[in-house]
Amino acid sequence: MSDEAVLIVGLGNPGQEYVSTRHNAGFMLLDRFCESIGASMTQAKFKGIFGTARHGGHSLYLLKPQTFMNLSGESVVACMSFYHLDISQVIVLHDELDLPLGDVRVKTGGGTGGHNGLKSIVSLTGKDGFSRIRIGIGRPVHNDVVNYVLGRIPSEDEDNFNSSLNIGTEALKRFITNGAEASMRYCNGLFKAKKKEASNGES
Repeated sequence: MSDEAVLIVGLGNPGQEYVSTRHNAGFMLLDRFCESIGASMTQAKFKGIFGTARHGGHSLYLLKPQTFMNLSGESVVACMSFYHLDISQVIVLHDELDLPLGDVRVKTGGGTGGHNGLKSIVSLTGKDGFSRIRIGIGRPVHNDVVNYVLGRIPSEDEDNFNSSLNIGTEALKRFITNGAEASMRYCNGLFKAKKKEASNGES
């Protein structure tokens, strides 16, 4: 990325009852990232919790919308408008049903996959050209997706999920410093290594 400002948006739902739920993976990843670079989000702005930082030569705007997931775009648009940001300067961190637990992927542009937070951002900005860091949560064996995403990470999955937050943090740092392709290569390399390790374990 060039030395322009970057808006990093972690998606989730506000309130104690949603802490540590699958749908709040974006919040958790942004918190982990901030902790890793010594940043903080303490301001109530743009219908969210907001902070600023610098990393890799870039000014960062850090935002956790507090509008509930399906209205996340309101917070994102308010921040983008205030700082005159283009959609290409936005990175959204979110949970992803279509990735297995523990997998992390980077994507620029594309559809929303039915994710209400992404749908709100696309609807209110009129554009889908923002980048995403997708934290895999897997799909439920049943069809009750709503209760699944609003459920907490089971204790037996906590280590795997925690590992994905660490991977996501490193992926985000690489994205900011070296761009989307470098971040994608990092995640793809880890995924291939995991698959090879799993296949070796089965043989």
